Amino acid sequence: MTTDLEIARAATLRPITEIAERAGIPLEALEPHGRYKAKIGMDFVRAQEGRPEGALVLVTGINPTAAGEGKTTTTIGLGDALNALGTRTMIALREPSLGPCFGVKGGATGGGRAQVAPMEEINLHFTGDFHAITSANNLLSAMIDNHVYWGNALDLDARRIAWKRAIDMNDRALRLAAVGLGGVANGFPREDGFDITVASEVMAIFCLSKDLDDLRARLGKIIIGQARDGRAVTAHELKADGAMAALLRDALMPNLVQTLEGSPALVHGGPFANIAHGCNSVIATRLGLRLADVVVTEAGFGADLGAEKFLDIKCRMAGLKPAACVVVATVRALKMHGGVAKAALGTEDVAAVRRGLSNLERHVENMGKFGLPVVVALNRFTSDTDAEIAAVQETMRAAGTRAILCTHWGDGAAGAAELARAVQDLIAGGTSRFQPIYPDDMPLADKIATIAREVYRASDIALPPALAMRLKKFEEAGFRNAPVCIAKTQYSFSANPALLGAPSGHTLPVREVRLSAGAGFVVAICGDVMTMPGLPRHPAAETIGLDAEGRIDGLF
Repeated sequence: MTTDLEIARAATLRPITEIAERAGIPLEALEPHGRYKAKIGMDFVRAQEGRPEGALVLVTGINPTAAGEGKTTTTIGLGDALNALGTRTMIALREPSLGPCFGVKGGATGGGRAQVAPMEEINLHFTGDFHAITSANNLLSAMIDNHVYWGNALDLDARRIAWKRAIDMNDRALRLAAVGLGGVANGFPREDGFDITVASEVMAIFCLSKDLDDLRARLGKIIIGQARDGRAVTAHELKADGAMAALLRDALMPNLVQTLEGSPALVHGGPFANIAHGCNSVIATRLGLRLADVVVTEAGFGADLGAEKFLDIKCRMAGLKPAACVVVATVRALKMHGGVAKAALGTEDVAAVRRGLSNLERHVENMGKFGLPVVVALNRFTSDTDAEIAAVQETMRAAGTRAILCTHWGDGAAGAAELARAVQDLIAGGTSRFQPIYPDDMPLADKIATIAREVYRASDIALPPALAMRLKKFEEAGFRNAPVCIAKTQYSFSANPALLGAPSGHTLPVREVRLSAGAGFVVAICGDVMTMPGLPRHPAAETIGLDAEGRIDGLF
């Protein structure tokens, strides 16, 4: 069978200027990074303000499994199919993080004939956006320690410095660290640690900012810690926001690439959805909506994480109103949710499919709670049987939606044509009644509990009194109306990754709460999830390298 890599290398890409012309972007607005990728100048982005906006389509999925679901692949295939049907469409995706590229997943640019390209460049370094975000994050760390070293005029309490360093790599050894060791010349010793770049507040700010002015204002609001009298100290007081914005200026320009079928794609920003808010940049999404009739975007991991945060955080902050939602599933993944081991997925098991469908049903029902019309994309594998597919389609009909077979991995746009027509019908029907699942003025603890009950089907949350008091202090500081960003395992509706299917009646344990004042939300860390992941026993990095011709190999 032809591999993703072979398909990507066999594709003939068009010069990025042709892709830009197709998207309505003039040559003078481009800052090319080679022949096949470019940044789009902010002057052009600003000039599009006030233009009518197209329809926004969200692609999400069931809770991920080792069997794979293909959410990014479906996003790309659907965008290509809509363009093939004559609907002017742009795709808006997140940039891949080096962490999962070298960890578990390998590359994250789609697969088969539904890929964005150039694959190797997008997966590794791309246009340098993540490096700029990492540098801005760590500049702030350096300025904090330097401020304390040179007299500490802000009276920072070294025991209560909250800002962490960042690196875009899975490295568990950096979760906790001691800095300033080695004597007076190296500063004051204190505990520190690293978050992965895609979980840093700078990444969240980058993706939620409307423009450069908004970016700098948000950076200045970052709370770096507390003074000895208990007051919050910000990056603006440290005079770090200007230099941080300077590092991010060029990165904030959206990135333009293409699919293998020539559809324009904006790939910009990339927070994780299990430990951050999981959406590409507001700037890229808004630009796409002003240039196209439809923008197809995806939110990370399952709908309980990525879609919930897309809808409750990004759409709320940016004033976006999605027109339709696609939930992606596979028969293989449903069988895993039904209790089948990965090694046995090739054997027909309709009963396991029916058991696993509880996961898909819940995600579809949850999207309805947000007022979105839903269609299911069922990515077909050669091992899927007619009886298994029929079980999915019957259950979805009973749930009031359709499960449409998709073969875009092998067939490109043609394999997602029926899905594209269904999405066109949902948009034309105008039945979206989108609203977030909780109101702005609800207390923060109640927002966490609402997500736990309505989305995760938990019976309650376990919120220690000290964390409840901390949330109250956030509210007293003016953040009662902030949305909440829950960090938990992506594999289950619960905080226990082993509870597959559709568990209910569990308790969501809240371990920590953080105020991301610049991003404008409160983070609730639940269960054992880490903001700095570790590598698996056999990381993907072991099989990535260069072939005899010097080409990168092993990213898929």
